[in-house]
Amino acid sequence: MRTYLLVMAVAAAVTYLMTPVARYLALRWGAITAVRARDVHTVPTPRLGGLAMYVGMVVAFLVVSHLHFLSGVFSDVRPIIGILGGGGLVCALGVADDIWDLDWLTKLMGQVLAAGFMAWQGVLLYQLPIGGVTVGSTRMWVFITILVVVVGMNAVNFVDGLDGLAAGLLAIGGTAFFLYTYLLTVETDRTDYANLATLVIAVMVGACLGFLPHNLSPATIFMGDSGALVLGLMVSAAAVVVTGQIDPESVTERVQFPAFLPILLPVAVLVLPLLDMTMAVIRRLGRGQSPFHPDRMHIHHRLLAIGHSERRAVAIMYVWTAVFAFSAAALVRWSTTTMLVALAVGVVGATLLTLGPLRGRVTTPTEETP
Repeated sequence: MRTYLLVMAVAAAVTYLMTPVARYLALRWGAITAVRARDVHTVPTPRLGGLAMYVGMVVAFLVVSHLHFLSGVFSDVRPIIGILGGGGLVCALGVADDIWDLDWLTKLMGQVLAAGFMAWQGVLLYQLPIGGVTVGSTRMWVFITILVVVVGMNAVNFVDGLDGLAAGLLAIGGTAFFLYTYLLTVETDRTDYANLATLVIAVMVGACLGFLPHNLSPATIFMGDSGALVLGLMVSAAAVVVTGQIDPESVTERVQFPAFLPILLPVAVLVLPLLDMTMAVIRRLGRGQSPFHPDRMHIHHRLLAIGHSERRAVAIMYVWTAVFAFSAAALVRWSTTTMLVALAVGVVGATLLTLGPLRGRVTTPTEETP
């Protein structure tokens, strides 16, 4: 555990120190988010925060690569090259988009290329984690892997609309995922607790924590597409990796259901981004528009419309993410019944926060776009 905490600390420290550099580059290169009709911020704000986050992640991997505890993880560097290489590709894609505002098809093709590179390097879904069930052909699993990663990247990108929102959601959900992968590894392998999925999530959480002080309201920099795409790729990669790293034969009966969660827990971690993306796609297709056509009808816009301040809206979305992510992750230790009761209590509490008396003046959300 101490090694993973070191990883988090390194990623957080490097990201925190590199963010002012990224802000300077954003100002020099013109990567600045202007104030648009759908935006909440009131002054033009530089982006490229994702560049600092990616550098923090890479440095963290390099620092811990020679530690004895993680020697098993680094014995095969192909998956690590795949994850960092894929992250580098979408970070570069995001930087280009933050500067030149690329069209949606170019961005989608770049995301597919990055996910395909990861799959080529062995970061690939190929089995269900219970009973070692292998289903279908390699081509099918490559397609499913690319689909999972691309959906994860776009889900994070869709929800990145308020100061501190995406980084905070991924830090909270990532912490739950980190605890889950670590505890499940402890349950299934008593001799080696090192795990690539746990390492990837620890690095991602550290980068989010290092970036948040600069990004909380009032933000001095946004993560931009370069950050949202990297975070989505990292959490998706961890979900893909962990399905192949848990030995199905070593999973005890008590943790068999949690062993199936690698493919389900990311849904809990990204529940709000996935919900927001799904609603946006349905809404826009229903109006005959592109799924990537911007509007002012995201979940965070709706929270503002029912009277919450920007900071309170962000805090409420933090709470909802924590409720679902930690409830799912806790299944590795507690019974399903216990966690369903805890989930129900958490949902009631989060609902009261969302719809309760803390709200201010209610307004009508607008679908206006620039």
